[in-house]
Amino acid sequence: MANQSLGALTWWRKWAKKNWAIAAVGFSVAVFLFPFISNSWRGVDSNVNQPFDGSHSIDANLVDLTLLHNAKDRGALCLDGSPAGYHFQKGFGSGSNNWLLHIEVFTSFPSKSILNPLGSSKYMERQVPFSGILSRDPAQNPDFFTWNKVKIRYCDGASFAGHPESENGTGLFFRGQLIWEALMDELLSLGLSSAKQALLSGCSAGGLASLIHCDDFPKFLPKDATVKCLSDAGFFLDEKDVLGNQVIGSFYHDVVQLQGVAKSLHKDCIARMEPHKAGFILLLCLFPREIIKNIKTPVFLVNPAYDFWQIQNILVPEASDPHHSWQNCRLNIDKCNPSQIATLQGFRSSLLEALGEFQKSKEGGMFINSCFVHCQAWMPSTWHSPKSPRINNKTIAESVGDWFFNRNIVKQIDCPYPCNPTCHNLDFT
Repeated sequence: MANQSLGALTWWRKWAKKNWAIAAVGFSVAVFLFPFISNSWRGVDSNVNQPFDGSHSIDANLVDLTLLHNAKDRGALCLDGSPAGYHFQKGFGSGSNNWLLHIEVFTSFPSKSILNPLGSSKYMERQVPFSGILSRDPAQNPDFFTWNKVKIRYCDGASFAGHPESENGTGLFFRGQLIWEALMDELLSLGLSSAKQALLSGCSAGGLASLIHCDDFPKFLPKDATVKCLSDAGFFLDEKDVLGNQVIGSFYHDVVQLQGVAKSLHKDCIARMEPHKAGFILLLCLFPREIIKNIKTPVFLVNPAYDFWQIQNILVPEASDPHHSWQNCRLNIDKCNPSQIATLQGFRSSLLEALGEFQKSKEGGMFINSCFVHCQAWMPSTWHSPKSPRINNKTIAESVGDWFFNRNIVKQIDCPYPCNPTCHNLDFT
């Protein structure tokens, strides 16, 4: 099943030119798709194939879906035109005026269609559990358990950076930027306007969104508020695949062009790239390596050096392995041969090289572990538990907390695979 998301990446290239727009949207939904996670990880059967009908059940461990109240008037719509949504859990005690927003990209099934939770609120789970960084359990989430928490649902296909001017009669809605603005206004009315501390976080394409909107986020908050950003598995690399093809660059280019994403990217980066606008250079401003050069708000990066999504879709996409020599390695890092491990170590080196300047940042933090995983903040087993991944005996939660509250400078970089026995290396075989 993990390979199906790769099919979504290559599927549209086979289409006739007249179907290009719809096919490219299939990519924009699927490119950041978490390929496969069993429902058992989530601890709940969410029935994601069932349309949302507004009904609710009472469960203290689950948080209801709220559709943006003014979505239609504001144009804050998912790819299919349904209203965008979020889940909100009110803070308490010392966290009553603190806010944690998490943009999570998650679905339990890969899909090429927009008729799924990543393209339509009609198919979003009615309720979701808040765990990991969203948990109310102090044992699971020691620094943020009392805070107001919001899970922002991803349904625009372009990390909340699309613009309606690019729709051009496609029958689809590119409203990511409008969703972001409408959501901020609604949260301000719920108490965000009085925030004393705030953290904008996100996973995968949500992690990319947290970087894109990081400097915009403080503009909505009181001037004396402490505001920071966290990107979890959102540091996508502009790397060639094992055959030397620029697969991810080509798709980023298509998303930028299709959804008018450049309007949401940092103006300084756009200005640097303007002379080359006609080519593929402008898309670089969508890659985190360029984004972090311009961000003024403090940022923390959580990223595995062997991000399985990037390995399976950027470094070794299925189409670039016609003889299936990488098949076992793509699904289980423990089954890689020495030559393949060397290639993966080169991918890790590219990540560390891309982070070179950021590592010198006084206000930035990072946790780069040597695990075969993707998105670690939302799962208690990887965020903070007795068996969580550690670097220098610190969990991700402890490291993020040390950074956010200025307890320590945090620049955690793991030794190369397979040195860390605390890793949760996923096995897709």
